[in-house]
Amino acid sequence: MRCPSCGSAETQVTDTRVSEDGNEIRRRRRCMACERRFKTIERMELSLPTVVKKDGSRRDFEPAKLRSSMALALRKRPVAADVLEAAVRAIEERLAASGEREVASQRIGELVMMELRKIDKVAYVRFASVYKQFEHLDEFQAVIEEVRPARRRRKV
Repeated sequence: MRCPSCGSAETQVTDTRVSEDGNEIRRRRRCMACERRFKTIERMELSLPTVVKKDGSRRDFEPAKLRSSMALALRKRPVAADVLEAAVRAIEERLAASGEREVASQRIGELVMMELRKIDKVAYVRFASVYKQFEHLDEFQAVIEEVRPARRRRKV
């Protein structure tokens, strides 16, 4: 690891910590040449499948696109940024663990809905309305009834 200050390759690891979720290793380092201290983060690199769109075209999986669509559903909701990042990572890990070379965009949409349902019910309904292309109020009502707690459910 090269020092970001002087460029020397002579560095020493002074401390190593594993993140709570076990997906990162944070290291504190010291440059032997200039004595500057700096931190590095190691993350595993996932091999993600190609996304097959509805029209049959294929695209590389883009975590930024996934993150932005989930952030849009979570807009103005009381959800911390690290919760969103954990959800995006969970989806990426699930896709990588599948071992598939290609994945349908619909499958990604389903995974997003699963994660949003755990995080925030309003965001889940927002995303579902776009993903499932609701055209009638009955479709909204069905999804709302799906996420409404059992004790508060009422007959329509």
